[in-house]
Amino acid sequence: MTNVMDLHGGFVGVRRTSFPPGPAGSPVSWLSFPRIIDVPFEICVAAMESWHRAARNGELRVGQAVLRWPIELGPERGARRIEVCLAPGALRPRVRMRLEVDRWSASSARTALELIPCQRVWPTGAYFRSGHLLLDSLTHSLRQHQPAQPRRGLEVVGQFAEQG
Repeated sequence: MTNVMDLHGGFVGVRRTSFPPGPAGSPVSWLSFPRIIDVPFEICVAAMESWHRAARNGELRVGQAVLRWPIELGPERGARRIEVCLAPGALRPRVRMRLEVDRWSASSARTALELIPCQRVWPTGAYFRSGHLLLDSLTHSLRQHQPAQPRRGLEVVGQFAEQG
């Protein structure tokens, strides 16, 4: 995966052979939600594993969405995938999606999250709101799993903090 984003296709260099675009005038075949977060990949994986332990019958509700285990290994560098059922609104059917979690780059402590539809979707406002709301919730939860960082301007020495 490269560090360049394509606004129409998510992350450049990621092939989506299972989601071909539909004929002109039809509903959009796939619309993804890419996001880069400042949480190391290993922490994201550990958090997802802890969520799995908390899941009931292999499912965890996050707002109106449901995450379903098991976590699958992705095709590249240990990426992870998890099935998601997104509820874009009360009168809309659930949308089957997958959440892909991967390293942003080998030298970065960032993680790439991408929510990708596994079926045709209609690009409504409710669809976009629910996809972004799910990623916001996941991002917030993943940040909670990070170890506390020393406050800026303080150097931690042993058990005591001294002005740096």
